[in-house]
Amino acid sequence: MNTKIQPRTLYLMIGFVIMSLLAGFLGTLVTITGPDSWFALELIKPAWQPPNFLFAPVWTTLYILMGIAAGYIFAQGWEKKEVKIATVIFLIQLGLNVLWSYMFFGWHMLLGSTIEIAVLLAMICVTIYLYYRIKPVAAYLLIPYVLWVSFATVLTAAIWMMNPGM
Repeated sequence: MNTKIQPRTLYLMIGFVIMSLLAGFLGTLVTITGPDSWFALELIKPAWQPPNFLFAPVWTTLYILMGIAAGYIFAQGWEKKEVKIATVIFLIQLGLNVLWSYMFFGWHMLLGSTIEIAVLLAMICVTIYLYYRIKPVAAYLLIPYVLWVSFATVLTAAIWMMNPGM
């Protein structure tokens, strides 16, 4: 088994990592959770919510893994139909990832963001399935992402249920 990463694949990975981190940055433009924020002052949150300082390193790691996985897939050849489909689905879920931040933090749409993150979770599962069929290692790299978004889905739903008037 050849485990050496070819230069072209490495460049694609770097490009997709940068794109994923930029998407994450776009989401942070509205993710305000400081002591005077809507999130801190107006929302009731479950006791099991992780501390705020945990989110940035977790998401940074996930975006890096997402980019590496996408680079692996794209390196399999854009001319292949399954690579095109998997890449488009990846880009859709990346857009949904950014949209959730705007719906939840920017627009304070608790029900809408709960529905949206459930769709995001489904799209991540589709991405993993498609990646597995093309290059299993790329699918494995997304396991932490699907686990974290599964937790985030439950957390988003809990916040929505605890704040019915919002």
